[in-house]
Amino acid sequence: MTEPVLVAENLTQEYVLKGGLFGKDRIVRALTGATFTLEPGKTLAIVGESGCGKSTLARVITMIEEPVAGTFVLDGTKAGPDTRDKLRTTVQIVFQDPYGSLNPRQRCGQILEEPLKINRPDMRAEERTRRAREMLELVGLRPEHFDRYPHMFSGGQRQRIAVGRALMLEPKVLVLDEPVSALDLSIQSQILNLLVDLQERLGLAYLFISHDLSVVKHVADDVIVMYLGRPVEIGTKEELFAHQRHPYTKALLSATPMADPTLRKERIKLTGELPSPVNIPPGCAFSPRCWKAQDKCRKERPELGPEPHPAACFFPE
Repeated sequence: MTEPVLVAENLTQEYVLKGGLFGKDRIVRALTGATFTLEPGKTLAIVGESGCGKSTLARVITMIEEPVAGTFVLDGTKAGPDTRDKLRTTVQIVFQDPYGSLNPRQRCGQILEEPLKINRPDMRAEERTRRAREMLELVGLRPEHFDRYPHMFSGGQRQRIAVGRALMLEPKVLVLDEPVSALDLSIQSQILNLLVDLQERLGLAYLFISHDLSVVKHVADDVIVMYLGRPVEIGTKEELFAHQRHPYTKALLSATPMADPTLRKERIKLTGELPSPVNIPPGCAFSPRCWKAQDKCRKERPELGPEPHPAACFFPE
C-alpha cells in the first residue's frame, strides 16, 4: 500500500465574531472533525454548498491558517509552527479566480519566478528563468507568453499560469479551490485535462474542492461531502455516485445536470435555508431540511459510520 502524503485528524477551525460595543462575541464553527488521508497520484474531492467549510479546509491544509484543534501530517512531518516554513513548499494552492489571483503589474515570467525568489534565494537568476520557461511549456503556453502581462491572457490561460506558479516549488500536494468554476464550460475541460495530465506525469496528490458534482465525477478518486463544516459522507467515487447513503448527498446529486437526456431522475428540492454556522441546530445539522428527519435526529448528532461507506445519518438510504 502506498504511504499517504497527507493525513488529517479531526481538523477543526473556528472564528470569533465580534459582538460590537454592546453585543456578545459569537463563535463561527467553520470546520469540525475533518479526518482523511490522501495518497500520491490520487484526487480527494471535497464537495458541498457554499459555507460548508471547503475553503476553510483549504486554508488550513495550506497553512494560511492554523486550526484550533486537530492535526495533519504532510509528507511524514507533522504540521505546526516549527515546521510551517519547511512544509509550505510541499503543499501549494490554486485559487478559484484566475483574474484576481495574478499580480496585474507582473509579467508572466515574473509571476512564475516569484516563488523561487522567495523560497530559493540562493538560486541564480538564469536558473530561475530557465525553470520558468520550462514550466510555461509544461502547462501548455507558448514561449512568447513569457513577457506578457495577465490582462493579455484569457481566463483559461491565466489559470494555466496559476497552476504553473503553484508547481514551481515542486509540491507533492496541490489544493485546487474551485479551479474551473470561474471559467467557460468550453475551457473547463481543457484545464481539467491539463490537471489530469500533470498528475500522471508528476505523481501529484490533489485536494479538489468543488460544488460541481459533474466535475468531481470525472476527476476524483475519493469524495468527502460536507455540510455546515462537518463531513457527512465519505466514500470512493464509485460508491458515492452509485449509492448515496446520506440524504444531503442524494439531494446534491439530484440537482446535478445529466448529459444523457434519456435518463430521468427525481429532483429533490430542499426546503428552508442553510442554517448559520454561528447558530448550528442541535442534533443533526441537516435535520431542519431533511425529509427523513425524526425526533432522534433533532436531539442527537449522528457520527460517521458504518460501512459500506461512512455516512453521518441515523436513517441512511
